[in-house]
Amino acid sequence: MQPLPDTPTRHDQHGNYPQAASVEDFRHNLGAVQARIAAACHRVERDPASVRLLPVSKTKPEASIRLAYAAGCRLLGENKVQEAHRKWQAMQDLEDLRWSVIGHLQTNKAKLVAHFAAEFQALDSLRVAEALDRHLQIEGRSLDVFVQVNTSGEASKYGLAPEDVPDFIEKLPAFSALRVRGLMTLALFSSEAERVRRCFILLRDLRDQLRQSAPAGIGLDELSMGMSGDFEIAIEEGATVVRVGQAIFGARALPDSYYWPTGDTEEPKS
Repeated sequence: MQPLPDTPTRHDQHGNYPQAASVEDFRHNLGAVQARIAAACHRVERDPASVRLLPVSKTKPEASIRLAYAAGCRLLGENKVQEAHRKWQAMQDLEDLRWSVIGHLQTNKAKLVAHFAAEFQALDSLRVAEALDRHLQIEGRSLDVFVQVNTSGEASKYGLAPEDVPDFIEKLPAFSALRVRGLMTLALFSSEAERVRRCFILLRDLRDQLRQSAPAGIGLDELSMGMSGDFEIAIEEGATVVRVGQAIFGARALPDSYYWPTGDTEEPKS
């Protein structure tokens, strides 16, 4: 067995990324992130083409998103459903711009996701699965979904406990409009790389275990894990989707606790 790469996190840069203010800034940042992806893949003998970069535009204004689009972004990730829907409405002229909802979803907002989203990465309840499926059937659409798993064990994070995922997966074929693609997690936010790495290993091992018994039609090829500060470690452990915001768009004004609400706090209705 080969030793694990000694790759550090970059959480010390959190909040310090310069703002992208031009198409050239976005092209430069996207290129830099792609180079980091390629280097991580090289360390573990993976093809960089096996990793999809999902730029995350949460809290960023329409003008910034249009610059990112001009730099080549065609699928963007958003945490808050109503914010994502407003942006979708405002940018209807960009017909090939698609949206991935990557944050916690309340059932009363499932109708919005079913109407406009191309992807939903935070499925962790049967009530949400039922609501999404019902609205998607009305819309005549289907939706790519990832099952969110809480690999850090933190009460502040959404997602299913790892031990609850097998039973949850068994029930998903009942929702025919949901195309299950894989699993998603948010790792521990820590400068201790090995503690972060354990979250990614747990998700990969869980996926490999589930593959042996998953119902027909349930896809478990994808692992969405890793953000600006830790996506290189995630790639070393098998990530196929990395969600990168600040390293592309620049620092955000508020801490991540605002964008990733705690497990006992409902998303604001406004």
